[in-house]
Parts: sequence; C-alpha cells; structure tokens
Amino acid sequence: MSPEYIMKLAGEAMYAVLKASAPMMVIALVVGLVVSIFQATTQIQEQTLAFVPKILAVFISILIFGPWIMTTLVEFTYNLLNNLHQFAG
Repeated sequence: MSPEYIMKLAGEAMYAVLKASAPMMVIALVVGLVVSIFQATTQIQEQTLAFVPKILAVFISILIFGPWIMTTLVEFTYNLLNNLHQFAG
C-alpha cells in the first residue's frame, strides 16, 4: 500500500466519524447555547442545569438519527471490507 492510499483511507475514516457524530454535536451545541443564555439572563449558575439538558438532547438525537448513523457506518465498513484484498497486496 502506498502512503497516498493510506492517507486517503484515513481521510475517509475521519469523514465517516465526523458525519456520524455531527448531529449530536450540533444539537448539544445549540442546547448548550440556549441554556447558557438562560443562565446569563436569570443569573442562575448551576452546573447541572447546563449538563442535564445537553445529555438529554444528545440521547434524543441518538434515537432520532440512530438509523442514519448506523447506515453511514455500515456503508463505510462494507466499503472497507469489500476492498480488503487491496490492503493485503
């Protein structure tokens, strides 16, 4: 295997991970921003107030986007294993 092919494969793996984790990250970011604005306006500085809504939002987003994430990861794994003969040679 050439170094270029390894870099291409690593890039595809990074893209698959970013694509699979993006929905949860964006939702956690939005919920965190809303909670931070709420805390700033009400001057409530409680740590659990920032943590609990984000973790709930991430769990709900996993339930919603779970099938799409699974499809994305299965497609990447299928392509990786389907081209396994190129790695051995």
